[in-house]
Amino acid sequence: MGIGPSTKETSLHHFRDPLLDVVDNDDDIDLVGVLVVGTPQGNTEKMFVGERAAAWAEAARVDGVLISVDGWGNSHVDYANTIEALGKRGIPVSGLSFQGVQGRFVVTNQYMDTIVDFNKSEAGIETEVVGENTVSRLDARKALAFLKLKMR
Repeated sequence: MGIGPSTKETSLHHFRDPLLDVVDNDDDIDLVGVLVVGTPQGNTEKMFVGERAAAWAEAARVDGVLISVDGWGNSHVDYANTIEALGKRGIPVSGLSFQGVQGRFVVTNQYMDTIVDFNKSEAGIETEVVGENTVSRLDARKALAFLKLKMR
């Protein structure tokens, strides 16, 4: 399992990223930065990148983190680890992920209580339509609202 056509974000989607746009245009939020983290193959490296991302957020003294993953299945291991590493540091976190019909993560933890599912297909499955299951402005607004609630 991994990234399929409908969860792939096109270049145009990246240039007009709804999550970045919603956060950047919210008067209550000071956007500190964007951190892009890969999805390593090995579990040791998976844990390392999550810890490093959380350490970066802590060093930047952020008040909260919005985390998004563009894959699913095995990518959720990295995602869950990063969320847990942030949570253990006391950093509020909310996120976005494709879940669809499976409706659950491969792994989970106590900090994964405000994740917005950006599945758009009626059947809740991966489709052959490029970009069908990607983050929308509504998804981004929901995730940001969850984060604001946690930051209170």
